[in-house]
Amino acid sequence: MLQQHSLSEQSRFSKLFATLHVGKALRNAGISKSFGLSSLAIFRIIFTLVFEGKNWFRLLESDRGADLPGKDVVYRFLNQSSFAWRRFFQTLSLRVVRYFESLISPNRVRVFIVDDSVLSRNRSKKAELLARVFDHSTGKFTKGYTMLTLGWSDGFSFAPLDFVMLSSARLANRLCEMAANLSKRSNGYKRRMEAFSRKPDAVVRLLDQALHAGFTADYVLMDSWFTQAPLLRQLTSRGLPVIGMVKEMKQRYFVQGQRKTLCEVFQCLPKSDSKDIQGSMVVHTSCGLLVKLVFVRNRNKKREWLAILSTDVTLDAAEIVRIYGMRWSIETFFKVTKSYLKLGTEFQGRSFDQLISHTTVVFTRYLAMEYERRESSDDRSLGGLFFLFADEVRDLDFQTALKQLMTLFLEMSQAQTKMNKTSVLCQLQDWISGLPSYIKGLFGDLSCES
Repeated sequence: MLQQHSLSEQSRFSKLFATLHVGKALRNAGISKSFGLSSLAIFRIIFTLVFEGKNWFRLLESDRGADLPGKDVVYRFLNQSSFAWRRFFQTLSLRVVRYFESLISPNRVRVFIVDDSVLSRNRSKKAELLARVFDHSTGKFTKGYTMLTLGWSDGFSFAPLDFVMLSSARLANRLCEMAANLSKRSNGYKRRMEAFSRKPDAVVRLLDQALHAGFTADYVLMDSWFTQAPLLRQLTSRGLPVIGMVKEMKQRYFVQGQRKTLCEVFQCLPKSDSKDIQGSMVVHTSCGLLVKLVFVRNRNKKREWLAILSTDVTLDAAEIVRIYGMRWSIETFFKVTKSYLKLGTEFQGRSFDQLISHTTVVFTRYLAMEYERRESSDDRSLGGLFFLFADEVRDLDFQTALKQLMTLFLEMSQAQTKMNKTSVLCQLQDWISGLPSYIKGLFGDLSCES
């Protein structure tokens, strides 16, 4: 527990908050209190709660309970609909991302990553905007929310930038509606209206807001669910090249004036001696967009392959595979936030405002841990002299990206082999091993799960 560690270790959180100017970001977002404890003090209590090894109820019953604010103070803070949590988190993440960019060369590839994950709330009955949502990992509907997340990566560090908590646009799938006594000018009302958005529209809005806030990247990475022609056309019109996986569906591609399916395009490829990349071809989509398709062979089953699409046709096929491998950092992010940082389980109130505020706190925890991981792993963070003589942190290489694609083959076939489990968890183990020792000491069971 936190109180059992030395004062020097506890002071690291104070130093971290001061370095990232968390208090200033809270004030600029209108997150303040008129009396009592400051918003920074309450935010820090909630932020460090996961490192205590207790939930909020147990912490109030402990010896420290007399020095802590009452339960109502914390819940009023989390349920406040006027707080601009998006503005706060974008300010914080922009400061961290710019710090990461100061440690890397201008030629290094930076990417936006878009993906979604389901927050299950099967035991809830009256949670605001609770809906039946489809979970792609299980192939079944569940009660809860779909968390659409936008992140940034340079191949070594991942920084979450923003998120949209989606309910369901279909009235029949919504189990509970939004509160009726909300001001339409409040930030809480705007976040609730976002919950009714379609995923492609939400993706475009997240990227527009990120670009307006000052974030930059060379490519947008996404999985097969988002790699659809209308969304590709919208993103390329904004100057954002896209690299994403595609599956054999109804879409058609024009090859020398002939409409072909994805499988027929694969059959048109010239024979290749490469064991990894079967080949690539530049084609047109049905809407006239010029794209490059790269086919990666399954080493275990030669008749199976994966297809990766890139709207930047000048890229080499191996480079497309390598860049797409950077998308796996968001899977590590989802695993850490759900397994260790108690996303969706630490507070389970009925208010949608509490869902947004607590998710922002969890994202801030991960962002702070990623900042500390980079500080402890990158010699360039030590100062100007070390910056000149130290090498950059390693980037994701082609072989690692290819191994991750092979893991995807095994996951798609639902293979429960030892190789599958090892490959899925190796990236999480690398992330954990890079954390500074004082953070590892706060977690009693911070290890790679099997």
